[in-house]
Amino acid sequence: MIEASLGFLAVFAMALLRIPLALSMAIAGVVGLGLMRGWQPAFASTSQVIFETGFAYVLSVIPLFVLMGNLVARAGMARELYTAANSFVGHRKGGLAMASVLASGGFGCICGSSIATAATMTRVAYPEMKRHGYKDTLATGSIAAGGTLGILIPPSTIMVIYGIITETDIGKLFIAGVLPGLVAIACLCLAVVYVTWRDPLAGPPGERYTWRQRMQAMRNIWGVALLFALVIGGIYGGVFTATEGAGVGASGAFVIALLRGALTPRVLLDILVESTRTTAMLFTILIGAMVFTSFINFTSMPADLRDFLLQFSPHPIMVVVVMMAIYVALGLVMEELSMVLLTIPVFFPVITGLGFDPVWFGVLIVTIVEIGMISPPVGMNLFVMNSLLPMVKLKHIFQGVWPFVMADLVRLGILIAFPAISLWLPSLMAR
Repeated sequence: MIEASLGFLAVFAMALLRIPLALSMAIAGVVGLGLMRGWQPAFASTSQVIFETGFAYVLSVIPLFVLMGNLVARAGMARELYTAANSFVGHRKGGLAMASVLASGGFGCICGSSIATAATMTRVAYPEMKRHGYKDTLATGSIAAGGTLGILIPPSTIMVIYGIITETDIGKLFIAGVLPGLVAIACLCLAVVYVTWRDPLAGPPGERYTWRQRMQAMRNIWGVALLFALVIGGIYGGVFTATEGAGVGASGAFVIALLRGALTPRVLLDILVESTRTTAMLFTILIGAMVFTSFINFTSMPADLRDFLLQFSPHPIMVVVVMMAIYVALGLVMEELSMVLLTIPVFFPVITGLGFDPVWFGVLIVTIVEIGMISPPVGMNLFVMNSLLPMVKLKHIFQGVWPFVMADLVRLGILIAFPAISLWLPSLMAR
């Protein structure tokens, strides 16, 4: 326990010194293993982790889904999704904000990044809401919160990383995110209703669309529907694995973007470069986390923590509640991916030891990450919006997001109380 605690302190200390997290975790892991097992075994173990991670076939799902998300973002599908959602709910109080949430959910079906979803929807939805007189608090809050759906509704890069670290079936994780994603959309829309009930001027109604206009708007989102049905339907039906589905999705996104005339040689090069950078960043962090995990697993910390939590509460579900409370607190002061990579090696053995389903816990972890993405003062989506909307004060973005943070906490409670929401669809998957 002491060795693991010192390892975590070393990681935090190096992070405060602005040493990249991946390097901090790798250094702490190698030094920890070296002091406990000897330097030759430590270096041998580290080289093996680097080799196996870099050449793991299952990891090819990451660059493929990253490429897919970048292709669809350049193909202009987000605007068509927003128009379709707006045509059905835009005429209600706060309707444009609800449309932003719905469109973010649709965009999340083809983009596994929260930051990319928030950035794309900011460009699409914010000008429309300001044109209709929406207050900055509701406009920015709904977009930031909706952006988090990009990592819950499959495909999701966070789910891929969680699945790799915990050796959980990625296909089941993807399918498990569908119903919780719908619950998330409902909770966020109810948050919009609450805000406009408290302040009707925050989100005045927009124009009402005719049914003919609505049907036309729905026809324009065929690309999103086709990609989602092809990738997730294929995984759910057992036609192909998650890795093969990523390849199918990236190929489909390339064809759709090509047919739309969105790809020029320059744009394609930019997409490939951006996808390479994102993939390299994720792989570097993942390798550092795997090295640190090897050290943590060699200590007594997982077993000691499990014993501590079991003494804390005789009810296993309360252990999960305590874990989620710890995660929420950490999300206020830590970057979300770092938080997950540092804590999963410690918490996951406790979860499996108590007999909980790792797929269900994976959905809870993604939900916690979503809350962290919009929790001041370090929520990444908030700073993405601040960089894209320099005319909006950061304090207004912080103020606007709190009702949605509360809605997400309610949603977290629902998912903890009713695990079947996450586990029903995976239980029906083709074997």
